[in-house]
Amino acid sequence: MKKTLLLLTVFISCQSFSQIAIGANTPVYVKAQVLYVGQNINLAANSNLYLRNNSQLVQGTTGLSANTGTGNMSVYQEGTSDHFDYNYWCSPVGNTAASAINNNFGITQLYQPVTSTTSSGAVLLPVGSYNGLASPLTIATHWIYKLTIANNYSQWIPVGSTTALAPGEGFTMKGTSGSDQIDPEGTGIVNNPGTGRQRYDFRGKPNDGDIIVAVGANNAATLTGNPYPSALHLNAFLLDPANTAATGVAYFWQQDKNVNSHYLSAYKGGYAAYSPVSIESNGIYTAAAFRSYNSNGTVNNNPPTGTSPVVSRKYLPIGQGFLINGTTNGTVTFRNAHRVFYKEDNSVSQFEKPARNTSAIKNGPPVPPPPIPYFKLNTIINKEFTRQLALALVSGATDGVDRGIDAKNMDEDLPNDVAFWIENGNYVIEGVAFDLSKKIPLSVKAAASTTFQFYIPEMVDFDFSQAVYLYDSLDNSYHDITKGTYEVTVAPGTYTDRFKISFTNQTLGTKEDSKTNFFITQDNAGKVLKAMNPDNQIMKSFVLYDILGRAVLSKEPLEAEPNYIFSTSGISSGVYIATFLTAENVKITQKVIISNSGR
Repeated sequence: MKKTLLLLTVFISCQSFSQIAIGANTPVYVKAQVLYVGQNINLAANSNLYLRNNSQLVQGTTGLSANTGTGNMSVYQEGTSDHFDYNYWCSPVGNTAASAINNNFGITQLYQPVTSTTSSGAVLLPVGSYNGLASPLTIATHWIYKLTIANNYSQWIPVGSTTALAPGEGFTMKGTSGSDQIDPEGTGIVNNPGTGRQRYDFRGKPNDGDIIVAVGANNAATLTGNPYPSALHLNAFLLDPANTAATGVAYFWQQDKNVNSHYLSAYKGGYAAYSPVSIESNGIYTAAAFRSYNSNGTVNNNPPTGTSPVVSRKYLPIGQGFLINGTTNGTVTFRNAHRVFYKEDNSVSQFEKPARNTSAIKNGPPVPPPPIPYFKLNTIINKEFTRQLALALVSGATDGVDRGIDAKNMDEDLPNDVAFWIENGNYVIEGVAFDLSKKIPLSVKAAASTTFQFYIPEMVDFDFSQAVYLYDSLDNSYHDITKGTYEVTVAPGTYTDRFKISFTNQTLGTKEDSKTNFFITQDNAGKVLKAMNPDNQIMKSFVLYDILGRAVLSKEPLEAEPNYIFSTSGISSGVYIATFLTAENVKITQKVIISNSGR
């Protein structure tokens, strides 16, 4: 017999039900609990289901939603932005309707909490008015946008105050200024303490069941998010075998909250990347590239360019929006099987198993996830901002693009940048199978002469005795970036074959007989560079590079000659790298100092 409950009372504790029907004009209050319903909920006219003190609703429906009724569920969530900055959202509720279907959402369904059960409708400013306010809660509709299957910035779609957000569609919204000292739940936490942490009351019919979101080929971006009134197991959604139309990676907008401007040109922000790697893992997260850090991991406040925090993303809170990229034209589906009860305070004691059925709700700590060795690679670029990359050692990973592991660089418009170079694309997270002989290529881009400082700030489950080198093919040098910073200045251009990550120092891999029997010297008195080749090795080419990596002198082919002489009379004084390439593709390099003063 089904366990169906007709609720005519005002308070319930943590319980599991097959179905729930809340009678007309009936308020039901759930405090600090998970409410599990195996099938559908019916909210009769003027009924209210209040989820308070971090309560969540988890349902076990398979297939499309069966929730019905014109009553409302109410759940709180807090933004983290002031009236200059964006949050990315996804609503846990839709518009009320009697039919059994998830409905569209609009910001007319956002309210300002007054007591634990009463709220006031938000004031909605017209398009052209920019500044939201905490009290009375005032939302600037000018900043409400959505993004679906987009490849460029112009494809953001204005939503404003319309009810045009389909279930699972994310939206942007800027926060509020001022404060709101109302404490609706009596917990000591006010609606807005004056720091931009604004509480919103989402009211409507709770989303449930399969929620389908369209995605597009060629890494087209779609803004989506957690569409349920419970936490979302993000790994389970991203790695669902039915969701292969997307890359299996989520991207989160992060913005410098020290910049107080509505002008796009003044924004400092970017997309952080989250790769789940496996269902059980805690995933790998790289922060957005808009802030500079010191080599010890502390923030470099000169210049003070904002904040880019690292955030735990495995269990996504109610309302959190994120971007996904498509691999093909198709769809991805959120399912109730992806839902969990996990409170935002990240206390392990609050964790609950995924709610597939009533037996899935259990107390107790989670099983520790299997370790995934990885390290972060930070690169400070011109001392203006830091690009953070992560390299994971994943058994079974390929050297190509792996779904749910390799995360594409979403900020490729930066004039100066660093990324992993995979299949002719730029990535901020890469997974590889460990091989001591492997070299992992980086892409380094500079619009002008640019200084890059490479270092490793963090290793997780990684063998600390294992050296990690930054290899520079310009002078065939290896730099252990686990022990210090490698700083290099490069000329304008894009370099996809110069810099690589290596686990061994292969300097001695250059043929010693070639190095021993080939001698490069600079004759500053005669203003020539000389090379002696007593074994008459066949040389394919000669290139002289300056310290920025620019070729200032070159010649090919060279053939086999016992001596080579190149004039350096027209070259500025300085340090240069002379490089000869043999017929066996062995590089012979030598640092030389040119001084045209004759010394």
